[in-house]
Amino acid sequence: MDRRTFIKMAVISSAGTLYKSKIASARGIPSKVFDSTAGGRCYVPPAKGVIETSLTDMFKIGPGPSSSHTVAPLRISSNFLKALEDLTKDLMENAQSIQVELFGSLSATGKGHRTDRAILAGLMGQKPETCDPKLMNELGDTTRRYTTTISGKTFEVSKDIIVWGKIEHDYPFANTMIMRLVGKDGATLFEREYYSTGGGFFHWKGQPAPARGKPLRPFGSMAEFKRLAQESNKTLHEIILENEKAIMNVREDEVLAHLDLVLKTMEDGVTQGLAEEGLLPAPFKFYRKAKRIHECSKNANVADGFMQQMSSYALAGSEGNAAGRLGITAPTLGSAGTMPALVYVMKHHLKLSQDAMRKGLLAAGLVGFLCKNNASVAGAEVGCQGEIGVASSMAAAMISYATGSSLEVTELAATIALEHHLGMSCDPVGGLVLIPCIERNAFGAIKAYNAYLLATNEIASQHWEDLDRVIMAMHETGIAMPTMFKEMGTGGLGVTMVDC
Repeated sequence: MDRRTFIKMAVISSAGTLYKSKIASARGIPSKVFDSTAGGRCYVPPAKGVIETSLTDMFKIGPGPSSSHTVAPLRISSNFLKALEDLTKDLMENAQSIQVELFGSLSATGKGHRTDRAILAGLMGQKPETCDPKLMNELGDTTRRYTTTISGKTFEVSKDIIVWGKIEHDYPFANTMIMRLVGKDGATLFEREYYSTGGGFFHWKGQPAPARGKPLRPFGSMAEFKRLAQESNKTLHEIILENEKAIMNVREDEVLAHLDLVLKTMEDGVTQGLAEEGLLPAPFKFYRKAKRIHECSKNANVADGFMQQMSSYALAGSEGNAAGRLGITAPTLGSAGTMPALVYVMKHHLKLSQDAMRKGLLAAGLVGFLCKNNASVAGAEVGCQGEIGVASSMAAAMISYATGSSLEVTELAATIALEHHLGMSCDPVGGLVLIPCIERNAFGAIKAYNAYLLATNEIASQHWEDLDRVIMAMHETGIAMPTMFKEMGTGGLGVTMVDC
């Protein structure tokens, strides 16, 4: 078959995949060009509807080592604390204790991820954005007892209030957490069933819709977003900014201030990590190596030196996260070194302006929104492809757009980066964000940079994959992945690296 016939068939085939809402079709190779054994199916539009996630949702600040297992439980217990404060005085007078029951990978790997400490910290009034790292370290002493006062009632909080429940369960989300207020007779006075859905996001059963605005320019897929951009003659960053202001009812300078905080936190994390040495918190000796790799890069040739430097930036951010330092969910804390590495490159190597870096972060936000809404960013749901894979995709889009690439090229960079993380399992050794998580951030950063190079140096119209289809493939792969390879620490590297 010659090229002209191939392209003609592609156009005819893709015309049949248009959304009913008249959005642009997703790109895909027509199945007719293959023999009957190749299979193939039409692209199915995302069923989750309009994206209403905000940038402050996507880029959250919180203590490491995990967004789903540390930040979300802290936010959940803080939410439960607020709910208790709103209960009637009579109900609180009959209360005796607080109980927390964990399910799924929260139960399987929660101790290694400081889930128990996060729960206690939240009940003691700590907030993710300002959580005291010293207190989190102190809470590791399970012999100690603490108290918290809620509406004039004093409760004891310690390891004894936490029940490590079933790993296999029937709740609708892998990471489920039930918080209860228990009366003097042992009866449950108040209860909420919470779900940690990745990236520090959470919601609870029966939760009412948040009191937010609606996006000015609604979209649910990349194809829709491209149509919006074309019809409105608006740029990527203009659309994301307009939607953010409408959803959160804030001024543009407030949005930019949050972006600046995110960029600064990422850069500061790398800078601090490059100066640190010694052991990371773990039941076995695990040494930091970001500083050493960075120092060795100074004696390497230009090509090797840059690779080592970029790796050291990712390692520095990830090592800080593993130590429990405050970081940015991008999209998770398990992947908290990938985007910061590219941020550091953009500022210190490419010397980009603050405005360009903000625009890049908005592009990363778009990719994160699409992955979160149409698949998942939780290792417990789709494996590490949803964490490092999405982080690499976001980082590739960020640096591409920040350096002046078009929307099409930016999408292509994100697509390439995500495509080459498909199938990656989440199998942490001992349930800790150490092996292979820290090094995976370095590889995620390198893949992101390579995706940026490939996308900006090829002809975008000649590339077959598109972001919507790759996100669909990630979701399908994650659903099919065995549970033991999804953040449980019970398969793959999680067990084969343990000396029995």
